[in-house]
Amino acid sequence: MKRHPLDLDAVQAFVRIADLGSFTRAAEAMRTTQAAVSLKLQRLEQRLDCRLVERTPRYVALSAQGVAFLEHARELLEVHERALAGMTGRRQRLVIGISDHVAGPELPALIARMNAQNPQLLIEIRIGSSGDLLQSFDRRELDTVIVRLHVGRSDGEFLTDEKFGWFAAPSWKHRAGDPLPLATLAEPCGVRAMAGQFLDAAGVPWTEVFVGGGVAAVAAAVVAGLGVAALAPRMLPWGAVDVGSKLGLPDLPRLPVLLHSRVSDSRSREALAALAAAFKSAVRGRNN
Repeated sequence: MKRHPLDLDAVQAFVRIADLGSFTRAAEAMRTTQAAVSLKLQRLEQRLDCRLVERTPRYVALSAQGVAFLEHARELLEVHERALAGMTGRRQRLVIGISDHVAGPELPALIARMNAQNPQLLIEIRIGSSGDLLQSFDRRELDTVIVRLHVGRSDGEFLTDEKFGWFAAPSWKHRAGDPLPLATLAEPCGVRAMAGQFLDAAGVPWTEVFVGGGVAAVAAAVVAGLGVAALAPRMLPWGAVDVGSKLGLPDLPRLPVLLHSRVSDSRSREALAALAAAFKSAVRGRNN
């Protein structure tokens, strides 16, 4: 009996579903429709004569056969990518800038997803402020940037948005009559500017007591009890609490995250699509 080879697109669809836990996210990563992903998986399951994914209205999970097949599926895709890369003789480079207010604890997992999409792609990631990264992008020093919505820019692909709040250490106390002590990023920083504008509009006196070179430094200042910082909950250090309501501080808006890119080759676009889908899943999972 003749055995037909596996469809690599179907195998890739299965791996995306397993990684992202969603047919919708898998479709976004593959730049196709949910119906097309479902059909690919159905054909793969028919070829293997087993159910790989258990579907319910509430969740998507691998079956026992799916768990067993996943490692083989990854190996198959990796060998395929190595074979293609071997024909070119060199790795393709993709330089990505990610805003410090966007790159959070999920960054290692996001890089792993990109690498799994194309192990032969040379990925360079630079972290900085949204304004600086957009300037580098406009100078063509970066292929792609993932940044917060920046004043004066209306371009870019919307990925998601996140609520911001005012956070401090649990033991921190505000001295009555003193300006609100803020820990911020150095200029230019859109979140810093937003925080100041909202406090000024609400008539809340404030002063900077700490300026960090990155969100990790600002979070450390919060934990150290220096003051309050405007942060997305996803970026919080362990134990920090929202003190906005307690102090009567103005509500902060949800800030969009946008992707700006000029890559045109299929491999880089596929890797970026996988990154964007994984980022959406990570942020929405944290927000739920």
